[in-house]
Amino acid sequence: MSRAQAILILAACLAVPAGAQPAEVRLLFTGDVSLSRQVRAEIERTGRFPWAGFADLFHAADWVAGNLEGAVGGPENCLPAPADAPCFDIPAALIPLLAKGGFRAMGIANNHSGDLGAAGVKTTGQALRDAGVDAISFADSPRFLNLGGHTIAIIALSAVPGRDGARVEIPSIELRQKLRLARNLSELVVVFIHWGSELLDWPNLEQRHAAEWLVANGAGLIVGHHPHVVQQAECVAGHPVFFSLGNHLFDQKYPDTKQGLIADCRIRAGQLRCGAIPTETPAGSSIPAVAQTPSAGTTSTAAIQACPVTLTPPPLRARGAENGYVIQGASWRSAALPLLSAESVNLNGPPDKPMLFALERYYSSIDGEDGPRPYVYEVRPNGLVARWRGSALAWPLLDAALLPGGDGVLCALHRRDSFIQLEPGAQGVRTAAYKWNGFGFSGVDDPAILARCEAMFH
Repeated sequence: MSRAQAILILAACLAVPAGAQPAEVRLLFTGDVSLSRQVRAEIERTGRFPWAGFADLFHAADWVAGNLEGAVGGPENCLPAPADAPCFDIPAALIPLLAKGGFRAMGIANNHSGDLGAAGVKTTGQALRDAGVDAISFADSPRFLNLGGHTIAIIALSAVPGRDGARVEIPSIELRQKLRLARNLSELVVVFIHWGSELLDWPNLEQRHAAEWLVANGAGLIVGHHPHVVQQAECVAGHPVFFSLGNHLFDQKYPDTKQGLIADCRIRAGQLRCGAIPTETPAGSSIPAVAQTPSAGTTSTAAIQACPVTLTPPPLRARGAENGYVIQGASWRSAALPLLSAESVNLNGPPDKPMLFALERYYSSIDGEDGPRPYVYEVRPNGLVARWRGSALAWPLLDAALLPGGDGVLCALHRRDSFIQLEPGAQGVRTAAYKWNGFGFSGVDDPAILARCEAMFH
């Protein structure tokens, strides 16, 4: 039996009933939001509420998210940086405005999230949660949402380094694992990404390559920000990509930075379709409004409107938990698991025994490290039953995933060192292939399979 057939059998047993779903689920995404500098000054001087003109739109949507530039704290907490690098310190008293405006979540993965260091990131996340707004960082991604019976995974990341030097490489092992976890335990993976070049009104080559890689690795929708100007949205390999939504609430003065987009995406009848709502900010102000006569640069959305994404209900779903993720079936929930990735699979066993291959983070006395550990679970009608745990297969492990094609081959990306002589900092990697033998995994020496495994990790 193929992996696809096994997944269909499992989905039939465990899928959430379609009748529980509403006619439509609406998701809105804004671009860059600042509550610092002149935005703060304007709010304090005028007493204006920034989202007065968006109340009906935002509160009617099922989920609204924006990209929050900056961190909660005072200017004295800003990390050292070149003199021309702005530090966006945000007063905690302004954070509740986001909840009042209708935001359900804010991405805090950008080049200003770390302006006040690690303590600022923690304070920002807590201030948002205290206000009733979810804070989504790369470390906390994927974030699983249940909206109208649909499971949606959100991954927030920044490819732009900030004061703290933090950025996510595309591709990278950690990002690949997060995408794998998200796409196997949700119907839709949304990548909310900080990338591109400031004030460039078209996507650069790095953005285009990243978009192609993200879609190939499971992204169903990509929503970008950072350039502070609108970049044309496109359909990339059958998936909508908003390369840049531009500014939403910001204090930049260039005319193009006064134009923005709100990504307007709706799930109906098993399909995602997106459009865009143009916004404009008057000269001399930072507070936006829905554009009455949008500029030519913000109106062409035909490419993404004609780019529907068909959603496939996963055989298993996930939700976040304090210590990891909980996997859900139709009538059961697992304990919280420290998942790095997970895949439903049939390992060439009986067709009535679908399995789950997972990477989990644990400490092991074998290597004395806290690292990825492979697990195999049998998926039963009443829950998961652990069938096998390997510390790291043959060598210390970096990543592992099932080879596409349904032949039950596990590809592993190992460090160059061995358990006999551990050297965590050793340069280079080695790729290996394994196959389930009923009790564990045995090595595979087929050169063609090894070549496919190597290609999968690059």
